[in-house]
Amino acid sequence: MQINESACPKSNRPLAYKPDFEESTNFGYLTDQIPAELAGLTNMLDKLRKYIDRVTSAVITDEEFVFIEKAFEVRRLRKRQFLLHQETVCRYMAFVASGALRQYSIDSNGFEHITNFAIEDWWISDRGSLISQTPSRYNIDAVEDSVLLVTTLDKLNVLKEQSLSFLKMAHILDQNHSVASQKRIEAGITMTAEEKYRYLMTANPEFIQRFPQNMLASYLGLTPETMSRVRKQILAK
Repeated sequence: MQINESACPKSNRPLAYKPDFEESTNFGYLTDQIPAELAGLTNMLDKLRKYIDRVTSAVITDEEFVFIEKAFEVRRLRKRQFLLHQETVCRYMAFVASGALRQYSIDSNGFEHITNFAIEDWWISDRGSLISQTPSRYNIDAVEDSVLLVTTLDKLNVLKEQSLSFLKMAHILDQNHSVASQKRIEAGITMTAEEKYRYLMTANPEFIQRFPQNMLASYLGLTPETMSRVRKQILAK
C-alpha cells in the first residue's frame, strides 16, 4: 500500500481545481468528517478489523487494533463528490466502508479514462502521487454516497513499522495490486472486446451491478457502442 500535506500553491492551481477535504466548507462538493455517533464509527472500524483478519488469515488482538484505528478518520462523500482532483497532490489512502468510487483521468479532448473502481472492502488512492508527493494525473470521485476510513502517508508508514498485522496486510495488498495491474495490461493488449467483458464478469461481477455501462466501457477501454454490441452478443448465446 502506498501525500503531501500541502496543496498546490493557489497561484498555480488549474482553472478546474476544486479544493480537497480540509479547505473551506462553503463549497458544495466538499467532504466533511462525520461525528462518531452519526457515522456508526464502531461499525466502520469493525469492517476494517474484519477485513484485516480476512486478508491476513489471522485474528488481530484488541491492543493492536486500538493502535491501528487511531490512524484513521471517518469521512463521507456524497455522490459526485471528490476524494482527489487531477493535478493536485494525493493526500489520503481510503478504505471503502460503504459506497462506490472510481479513479479516472480526463484527456485533452475531454474524454474520461477510468483506471480503477472501488466498492466495499476495497482501498483507493493514487499510489504514485501519494508516495512521490507529486501532482496526480487522476480524479477520484464517488459514484454512490460513500463512507470512507482515510489515513495519511505518514500514518501508513507508522502502522507498517509498528503493527505486524497491518504490515502483512499491506504486503498482501501490494502483491494483489501488482498482479491486477499486470492482468489489466495483458487484457488491454491481447483480449478482444468480448473477452474483456467476459473476464470482467468472472473477476469482478459486482462491478456490473454497481456501475453504469458507460463507465464499464471506459474501464474496459471500449466505446459505449462496442460495449452495447458485446453485451447483446453475450446475452444472445
